[in-house]
Amino acid sequence: MSAILSADDLNDFISPGVACIKPVETLPKQEDYNPYEVTTEDKVQAQNPAPASISLTDCLACSGCVTSAEAVLVSLQSHTEVLNTLDSYPSLDVRHLIVRRDGDGVVNGHTPPPAHAKLFVASVSPQVRASLAATYGISERKAGFMIEQFLSGTQGLRIGGQHKSGFTYVVDTNQLREACLVLGAEEVADSIADKSKPKPVLTSACPGWICYAEKTHPHILPHLSTLKSPQALSGTLLKSVLSRTLGIHPSQIWHLAIMPCFDKKLEASREELTDRWWQPPNAPDTSSSPVRDVDCVITSRELLSLADARGVQLSQLPLHPLPPSDRAPFPDSKIATFLFPKSRRTTEQNPTAGSSGGYLYHIMATEQANHPGSTITVQRGRNTDVMEFLLLSASGDTLMKCARYYGFRNIQNLVRKLKPAKQSRLPGAARRAATSASSANDHAYVEVMACPGGCTNGGGQIKVEDVVAILPQTRGEEVTDTTSPQSQKEWLRRVDEAYYSADSEEDLDDCDGDRVMMNGLASTNGDHPPDAGKPIVNGIDVPDVRDFLCHWASLVGVPLEKLAHTTFRQVESDVGKNKANGKLSDTERIAKIAGLSGGGW
Repeated sequence: MSAILSADDLNDFISPGVACIKPVETLPKQEDYNPYEVTTEDKVQAQNPAPASISLTDCLACSGCVTSAEAVLVSLQSHTEVLNTLDSYPSLDVRHLIVRRDGDGVVNGHTPPPAHAKLFVASVSPQVRASLAATYGISERKAGFMIEQFLSGTQGLRIGGQHKSGFTYVVDTNQLREACLVLGAEEVADSIADKSKPKPVLTSACPGWICYAEKTHPHILPHLSTLKSPQALSGTLLKSVLSRTLGIHPSQIWHLAIMPCFDKKLEASREELTDRWWQPPNAPDTSSSPVRDVDCVITSRELLSLADARGVQLSQLPLHPLPPSDRAPFPDSKIATFLFPKSRRTTEQNPTAGSSGGYLYHIMATEQANHPGSTITVQRGRNTDVMEFLLLSASGDTLMKCARYYGFRNIQNLVRKLKPAKQSRLPGAARRAATSASSANDHAYVEVMACPGGCTNGGGQIKVEDVVAILPQTRGEEVTDTTSPQSQKEWLRRVDEAYYSADSEEDLDDCDGDRVMMNGLASTNGDHPPDAGKPIVNGIDVPDVRDFLCHWASLVGVPLEKLAHTTFRQVESDVGKNKANGKLSDTERIAKIAGLSGGGW
């Protein structure tokens, strides 16, 4: 469990359900206990039962807790796990691995890698870079170089530990976000064309929102997009491609994701996001335990704890990319070109697009590109976290309606609108229910995020009080009162500004045009500015993204549907319910154990 996580950090709390009964299930069995037996003290054997443990998987299978962030309190994913793993396994040197091409097993002349070594890879979100940029007073671009130097450079994690291990590849999740945006626009277009599909399509990239829907509102599930999030897609890509091209088992690849949100730990623990779901049927060792696509998730604040535990001062690290001599080549040149492009893409990131990846904005921009002369208008809802987007034709007709709902209070209003109307005999009830449902179903797409303000305001982001604590002599004096709501808003404004701001020409010159996350040598073949005739939507070269996705599926021999999409399911809990076969309910069982131990209610 993260040592820096507390209840005060959770901003997606609704209300607790019944008490968690998982620890009770792990208590020693009481069948052999006789309350009438008399024994002497010297005959009583000391018992040290194993402590009760709760995993995120347990929490995902139980709807006793409404808020997903509560489940993170029992998580084992933390900066300590990162250090323990790095210190337990030596890093694989990809230069000495067997490289397989077209399944022929071409060997580069070196021996197979040791089975106890691991290939360490990481993916970093742009919201994390924005949080560090605001903290250290640098650009988001240079914050990316800082993270890269810390994870892979000689002055970062590699300075300590038994094996001096570090991360071989560091990927910017913005690259996989582009794939999510293109696939998301296609999914919405298919939904519009197919009248039988439920409207609207709802975002599935926020795990807090997904967990809430699965546990409490199953009628929402048919509306959810089946696309994986950028974090999940990064994990599937890295493990499938690297295991295939390097000839190693996915369990030898250890993937760390650095995210702005504690709920992302929940997402990494989903059983749907393992190699069992995308491995081809003829893959070796399919009978082994499933391997998670993302092994560990830490947040922006936990990144600071990781650096502190290793004795590294982030502010002292170089703010430029790793030298080519310190980078390992990525085994597939075409995927390397996509993950580590030479030129920086200009995907739209502005307040209109939002701070959560711009799903809605890209879908609107895609539809606008299909209707020349159309315009996008934005209308504010009941608060700043509710926005409605309209695509209007040149004549003023509405071509598409979309909406954005951030924060659980607003999400609850959306869920009520989408809930099937109950039959009522009261006058006008049917008319009112139809009107409410129509207002929500008119939208083609709704972007839903659990955190108010979006992902830059995630629960794992660096807070204003953290800045005062870690940088008292540099940035701390700029904040006078860390407890006032105004200082919190001002701090979030700084993070948003770092997220939205484009790099200045000075930054581009200082960095020699390198990409934010360049930890991997990309081939120059095909890495050219997009052609003028290509369809560029929202700064994204759509044919280039589609070509990358097709190549990925062909390389690993798995259909794209299995690689890029996932499933959701209703979580049915037996908490508080009578068990089958005459077993006691949870309440009765707890009462019995309490009575046997001399306690009571």
